[in-house]
Amino acid sequence: MLVTGGAGYIGSHAAGALAEAGHGVVVYDNLSAGHREAVGAAPFVEGDIRDTAALRAALRAHQVGAVLHFAAWLSVGDSVADPAGYYDNNVTGALSVLRAMASESVPALVFSSTCAVYGEPETTPIAEDHPTRPVNAYGETKLAIERALPHFRRAYGLRATSLRYFNAAGADPTGRLGEDHDPEYHLIPRAIDAALGGPPLQVFGEDYPTDDGTCLRDYVHVSDLADAHVLALEALLDGAPGSVYNLGNGRPVSVRDVLSAVERVTGRVVPCERAARRAGDPAILFAASDRVRADLGWVPRLQALDRIVDTAWRWRDSHPDGYRTPIAT
Repeated sequence: MLVTGGAGYIGSHAAGALAEAGHGVVVYDNLSAGHREAVGAAPFVEGDIRDTAALRAALRAHQVGAVLHFAAWLSVGDSVADPAGYYDNNVTGALSVLRAMASESVPALVFSSTCAVYGEPETTPIAEDHPTRPVNAYGETKLAIERALPHFRRAYGLRATSLRYFNAAGADPTGRLGEDHDPEYHLIPRAIDAALGGPPLQVFGEDYPTDDGTCLRDYVHVSDLADAHVLALEALLDGAPGSVYNLGNGRPVSVRDVLSAVERVTGRVVPCERAARRAGDPAILFAASDRVRADLGWVPRLQALDRIVDTAWRWRDSHPDGYRTPIAT
């Protein structure tokens, strides 16, 4: 299996879960955001997803039978400021992956998508048949590829499953893998860094129509996301036609709830600063994941917010410099 973006946060966890399930894994990553240390013993190809020839060569050389595509830019705020870059990387890059797969007759794809395809929800929890009206370029770029996939199936026989993540969080409970972005976009590691003496955490908006005025999100542990990718892949390998699934716990959690959990787990205060809302941030996003539970038997194992935060804290505490932290001998 070729895992694009397999040196990144979710991709590395999914690659590890695939290997543990007995699948051969090859990681393809340009290391612009990922870390070579996160790849482990899997074969590694350094390359850009927009290099279709390099992708084709990797698919041939490793006799790849399926692709899990994670390589993408992921910041909502940055996508509002730089839509051109996001379309180039997330759309042009993904189409390059699809062209390479079609050329090399690779029949199955698990596509890393996002709840940002929904935009401002009309109803919650959000099911897969909810209207898709993204309010930022990040969501638009992911939806563009989702919409392309049926055409690739009709033309080239490519079967694909799209997994719409809600808020990925936490770290591998064994401590082998974690979250190490530069800059860091995600709330939990930013809150932990603030608790450790870093810059105060900016709370983007305290005037949303929620109980405490902050955004509500659905936090799902990265290891549970990885398990869902294994299930989706194995269904495709067994001949499933492909589908679209939400991945979330179905529990709305506010920014203030997260900060309280970080303070409980770490025993430290999280210094905060009030900041304006970010463009493109909906007030409430949380999932209905009944379809993936019914079709694939996905059961999240690490649902409690404090447990999610605890795994993130343990990774950060043992890796103060991220993947650059020397391994103790």
